[in-house]
Amino acid sequence: MSPLLPRRSVSPGGRRGLRTALVATAVAVAAAVALSGCSGSSTPTGGNDATVRVGLVLEPTSLDIRTQSGAALDQVLIDNVYQGLVGRTADGDVRDVLAASHEVSSDGLTYTFTLRKGITFQDGKSVTAADVVWSLEQVKGNASYVDSAKLAGVTSITAPSDGVVRLTLGKPDSDLLFNLTGRSGLVLEKAATNDLSDTANGTGPFKVSSWKQGDALTFVRNSGYWGTKAKVAKIVFRYITDPSTAVNAMANGDLDVLNPVDGTLKSQLQGNGDVTLHSGKTTDKYTLAFNDQKAPFTDKRVRQAIRQAIDPKALIKAIGGTGVEQGGPIPELDPGYEDLTDIDAYDPSNAKKLLAAAGQQDLQLTLTYANVYPATIGDVLKSQLADVGITLKVERVDFATWLSSVFQKPASGTRDFDLSMVDHVEARDFGNWANPDYYFGYDNQQVQDLYASSIATTSADEKAADLRKAARIVSEDAAGEWLYTATEITAVRSGVTGFPVDGGNSRLDLAKLAVS
Repeated sequence: MSPLLPRRSVSPGGRRGLRTALVATAVAVAAAVALSGCSGSSTPTGGNDATVRVGLVLEPTSLDIRTQSGAALDQVLIDNVYQGLVGRTADGDVRDVLAASHEVSSDGLTYTFTLRKGITFQDGKSVTAADVVWSLEQVKGNASYVDSAKLAGVTSITAPSDGVVRLTLGKPDSDLLFNLTGRSGLVLEKAATNDLSDTANGTGPFKVSSWKQGDALTFVRNSGYWGTKAKVAKIVFRYITDPSTAVNAMANGDLDVLNPVDGTLKSQLQGNGDVTLHSGKTTDKYTLAFNDQKAPFTDKRVRQAIRQAIDPKALIKAIGGTGVEQGGPIPELDPGYEDLTDIDAYDPSNAKKLLAAAGQQDLQLTLTYANVYPATIGDVLKSQLADVGITLKVERVDFATWLSSVFQKPASGTRDFDLSMVDHVEARDFGNWANPDYYFGYDNQQVQDLYASSIATTSADEKAADLRKAARIVSEDAAGEWLYTATEITAVRSGVTGFPVDGGNSRLDLAKLAVS
């Protein structure tokens, strides 16, 4: 598995956010990253004064949590430095954070949050309801802010009394609470004057101490934290884009944690008595996109043939085993998941019959995907499609080229790509399949109606049921091929505990990180 797993967080129609995210990722990936200043110690010093050295991949190009897209900021800043009224549990559920409690009206139109008492920002100033109202209004009112569209359905944000914040909606939005656990719900200080590009002033258990781009981002314990104090004094994040360099650093004792470990290199750490490898779940959906509005993909038989020509088990094995079969557009960690792997399962013999019935015995296609993903994926797909008579040309390009050739809609209104492959990392992003303008080009009114119903309902069970029905339709319609959901290998040195091993590519809550 490639350790380069950039975030593709885009609401339907929100192309600007993804464009920014991908360009930022391209810049981060292109930067030369040096692993310098490491102590070389094989075991971190324990206790409250401990420093933990964490190896990651995607370095931010700015710390501005408002405008800088990309998974790099969510991964380390949310939960640790910045917090919102609510946050996520390890299982993806919603928990109260700056809010002591919250209530949702029976009609799903009013959300009332009661703030905890005694919360301060990291500059020592008290958190007020006015700060919360201002923070949410800033995001909602500024389309250039990341995830601004996620508050589009909110009609008013008020503080009816001290310590109380109320959000009113024009119509129910079952995703609102979950959306508030991300960028759109973060609380910043209205009166603060710090430069968000290289400093931060949040409410979390850690402070940003320093950031030397190309080297390390350093957190220190927030001694004034309102909750349980951090169990380590310092965290040093080092960004290493080369998977071999990262694994060597872990093996040699220059890192205490490595996330993720390339699946093809994990054997270099297995058998190391000082290192434990953990396998965690993610929502990383490695998706083979068809250009559904372009021939021959307008013929369902061709789409089905391509799906049946692909053996996900063989592909997962080729990338080091770091994935599980998905079979449909919703991963196991998201609402509406159902095992759909029996739909268009690997059947090369039938794939040939479908192609013949569609009059496509000599089909030639081009697969275009970003070069931050391994060449292995393209190699395997090329071989498997060749087995059913499809000639696949593989073009690995940089993100800027991918944007112009695949993602962005040209003036003509028709995208020219054939096939593309992207890791869609964001949780609960099924709405992309309900958006005909998204680069998939998939247009199914029944799916769109079910998705709208899933958003409008106030029942979690009804939401999941609507999404489950919609996902099955998308899969049975062969709208795309879901190669695998990534599993993430995290290497942790002896004595280090509390490092999350599920979903670490998009969010690392380090409140329980400790060294014994």
